[in-house]
Amino acid sequence: MNLNIQNKNAIVCGSTQGIGKATAILLAEEGVNVTLIARNEEKLKTVLAELPNNNQQHTYLVADFSKPEELKKALETIDLKFHILVNNTGGPKSGDLISATSSDLINAFQMHVICNQILVQAVVPFMKEVKFGRIINVISTSVKEPIPGLGVSNTIRNAVGNWAKTLATELAEFQITVNNVLPGFTNTARLDQIIKVKSKIEHTTEAEMEQIMKNYVPVKRFAKPEETAAAITFLASEQASYINGINLPVDGGRTKSL
Repeated sequence: MNLNIQNKNAIVCGSTQGIGKATAILLAEEGVNVTLIARNEEKLKTVLAELPNNNQQHTYLVADFSKPEELKKALETIDLKFHILVNNTGGPKSGDLISATSSDLINAFQMHVICNQILVQAVVPFMKEVKFGRIINVISTSVKEPIPGLGVSNTIRNAVGNWAKTLATELAEFQITVNNVLPGFTNTARLDQIIKVKSKIEHTTEAEMEQIMKNYVPVKRFAKPEETAAAITFLASEQASYINGINLPVDGGRTKSL
């Protein structure tokens, strides 16, 4: 299938590791010019050097999503002619919602909702001009089924989900689609953290907890970041032009709801 996104420009957040990095690489393989965003410049340089390059223009932008005003200033330094935006930010720390502080919720809201809003407002004018836009938000299956022990994440991820659905309706007439990808258990640093926390709570070893979690998944394994990246890349393509406002789980069938 020809995804027909050669020479398109994409901005990929959280792209120094995990799903963000895998997505940046796969988009580059499809001929997209990729701008990486993360807070660690050395890691950005490393990933930039790894991107497939066939006379493409790849670059990076340093921004800390815990400081939305810094993100705004960073965006002012670049040309905002992007066809594709991948919103991808590391999840809030684990813990019960009842124990979360106001600061925990406010900080998570800023990182996930406010920064997403800043990015969308920055790139949508060009997308409207060229009548092509793809906004893909990497969230969580907690949008469909809250996950125990991830209270703040459950709350904020759903805020992003409804934010995205609203935008999908508002922007559709300009040929801009807005969709959410909901990763399940994926081999990333985030999953390693969750396994450590759960193993302590359940008084098991990390290896035992890993197997328990794999058994939750019908395919009996964790996802590779590249598998989630493939779904994101398809949604970014010309071929996905009539897919809009959806939540797409990439979870091996773990989510029980439709």
